[in-house]
Amino acid sequence: MWGRRRRGAIPGPGGGAEELRARRREREAALRKARRQEQLVSKRLLREDEQDGAEVLLQPLPEDEVSELLRGVQRASEDRKTLLRRLRRALQDKETQQKFVRLDGSVRTLVGLFTGSLADVQMEAARCLHELSHSSDAAVAEACMPVTPYLLTYLSGHSVELMELCLYTLGNLVVESEAVRKQLLPQGIIPVLASCIQSPHEAVLEGLGYVLSQLLQAKEAPTEIIPLVLDSVLPQHMLRLVCSGLKSGTGAAVEFAWCLHYIVCSHTANAALIALGAVPALSSLLCDIASEISQSFSEGLELLTCPVLRCLGNLLAEETGCEAQIQDERLLAALFTVMQCYLQKHPFIVPEGLWLLNNLTADDPFFCFALLSLDLLPALLQLLPCSQAASVLVLTVLCNVAEKGPAYCQQLHQRAALPLLLGPLALPDPEVVGQCLELLHLLFLHCPQAAVDFVGQGGPQTLKQHQSTPELQERVQALLDMALQPPGASVFSSSPSCIVRLLLGYTTCPPGLRRNKLFTSLPCVPAPLPKGWSGSHMTASSSAGCRGCWCWVGCSQSSPWCPCHLVATTRRPQPPWCRDQAELSCKQCRRALVAVGGNTNPAGFALSFSTSFWCCSFKSKTQSSG
Repeated sequence: MWGRRRRGAIPGPGGGAEELRARRREREAALRKARRQEQLVSKRLLREDEQDGAEVLLQPLPEDEVSELLRGVQRASEDRKTLLRRLRRALQDKETQQKFVRLDGSVRTLVGLFTGSLADVQMEAARCLHELSHSSDAAVAEACMPVTPYLLTYLSGHSVELMELCLYTLGNLVVESEAVRKQLLPQGIIPVLASCIQSPHEAVLEGLGYVLSQLLQAKEAPTEIIPLVLDSVLPQHMLRLVCSGLKSGTGAAVEFAWCLHYIVCSHTANAALIALGAVPALSSLLCDIASEISQSFSEGLELLTCPVLRCLGNLLAEETGCEAQIQDERLLAALFTVMQCYLQKHPFIVPEGLWLLNNLTADDPFFCFALLSLDLLPALLQLLPCSQAASVLVLTVLCNVAEKGPAYCQQLHQRAALPLLLGPLALPDPEVVGQCLELLHLLFLHCPQAAVDFVGQGGPQTLKQHQSTPELQERVQALLDMALQPPGASVFSSSPSCIVRLLLGYTTCPPGLRRNKLFTSLPCVPAPLPKGWSGSHMTASSSAGCRGCWCWVGCSQSSPWCPCHLVATTRRPQPPWCRDQAELSCKQCRRALVAVGGNTNPAGFALSFSTSFWCCSFKSKTQSSG
């Protein structure tokens, strides 16, 4: 449905081929927006292109006319096919759908004709049921429940058109009703889909991917659906179809790429996917996509690129060390090619690519070194003004590089990163400015010459603009103290108040821990505890939030030995697709914090000088090796 010509709506009296094409374009644009912004819970509608000039019924039929249509269909007559076609057009209206399902025996009649022996009548009855499945009323979807076993049965038939119609009808019913999903699972929908996935027909595979993607977005998917999928042959075939999408058609590849994304976001199957070779396979696919779009811009490939980027980024957030499987500079070059090619026409790809780059550079220095050795830093810095989300992520990646130590900071300084930071630093956005402050802190700490040059370029004047911003003023003053201290002076030779300001200012997670899960397939629900944490470490108010993306990290004041009590709430980089803010509160530090003296507190946590002022290394799905 994505990669091939879609069947359009019935034209009006003055309609024609051009009107049909316009409607197709509008529908495809709406579905692409759903892919990108609405988590794709939109329904699909298959309609025949009819050039007979038949008028689309835009007004609901009176109930007596609906009853008359039903009686005509129920009577055995030669014009039953024509009556079913009229009924199908009438069912395009929501009110008519509701009136129809309230009539006694209405759905039962359609099911009987759908399971009959007359092929033409069967197809028209199937189209009527498909129109009902497209209703946004859950009661209409549940009225269609008697047809689900027959829809599954006909998936093993020989008619590609009927199989496609059955698949999209199933997918639409799955979207609307949990009752339908609970009925389909014991009826064996997963084994049926597993047998269909080896079909040679692109239309069938695309429809199958649609059904599966709707199932995997259900709230009960992690516990009830994904385990059944993992026990079948579906995962390896999904990966095969995604990676062969450039050769055999992108329609099915797009659908199954989103299926993989929803599975990854469930946190239940990543080890299995990594064992199947998902990381190197998707990395190779990204390189192929980059090669394809660099030679000739292919419209529609962005729909495949987006879920591939998300899958890779999420799999890299695992603790399995899968970075070693993709230590290839070509992946980095491909990622920048993709972002640059889509920057103008599809700018939403840029934050997706930057989030993957963030996860690549978070722990392993390989990609940080490759970023510098391939001279990709100018291309990265060019993305700073793209958008607020892109600015934050670019700065986060630079923090990941700077966190690797003095050699990396010197490279950043020598490549003129500092002058380009003055622009974002002057913005009124606290999030962008806060990320600039983190990067400047690392540069000043590891490369004292950067602080000298910062002063010479008028940086302190720009910093002082934010001294009145409550969430930034302590960090701004701490940086000013570092930048303006006498040459050769130690960072810790300042007054105790300066050290307190540093403790207050730099309490977000270190860049090496910034690899986050993306989670957009389900609504925001209470967040699970990160690995390595127990319920005793969490406050009672910390359970709400966006499951999996961990945008916010908070600190509790209830523990006397928790250095995090110096700050109330600190913000992590927020992925642009996150729709909520998750808060966690710690009662026990997980990482040493800079303090005076290098003593050990009674709780047994060493507090010593370090090269960074990070507090409370929040353990998300990935643990830092530090």
